[in-house]
Parts: sequence; C-alpha cells; structure tokens
Amino acid sequence: MMIVNFILAGFFLFLAIIIYFGQGDGLIAGYNTASEEKRKKVDIRRLRLLTTTTMLMAIVFLLVIPFIKNDDILKAVIFIFIIVVIILLILANTWAKKK
Repeated sequence: MMIVNFILAGFFLFLAIIIYFGQGDGLIAGYNTASEEKRKKVDIRRLRLLTTTTMLMAIVFLLVIPFIKNDDILKAVIFIFIIVVIILLILANTWAKKK
C-alpha cells in the first residue's frame, strides 16, 4: 500500500511541477474545455498556483495516511483535507478570476 502511495505522490509531484511552470494548463479541469472568452476572465497564474497547492496537499495526504494508526486522528486528517480542498475550490472560483 505504501509503495502505491509513493508512486502516486511522485506522479502528482510531477504534474504539479508541470502545471506550476505553465506547461500543463490543459490538465486543469474546466480551463482546458473553456472557450477563449471564458479563459480571458481567469488569472491563469493564480489558477496554476491554486491547482499546484491542491496537488501538493494531496501529496502530503498520500504520504501521511499510511502512518496514522489511530482512527480518530485519521478521521480528523481526512476532515481537514476535505475542508482545505473546499477552500481551494472556492478560491479557484473567486480569487483566480480577473476583476
């Protein structure tokens, strides 16, 4: 199980680096299928930052989960992860928009 987590973490890190440096804009869900008009309304640098942050959070989650033995702590970590992802999604739909 830990080997799978490390492989996934490495893959996510690779994707996060590609997205952060602007070579993976097509990998960002919603942005890749948006019309040119809608893309002009998005601050792509901020969207890249939020997407990369989300992926880095997923990496931390994947690497921490195998070491948590207590069910209550595991539930708390999962809850915190979900809350952080929701906050990042809200920011992607507000802060990443051009004004």
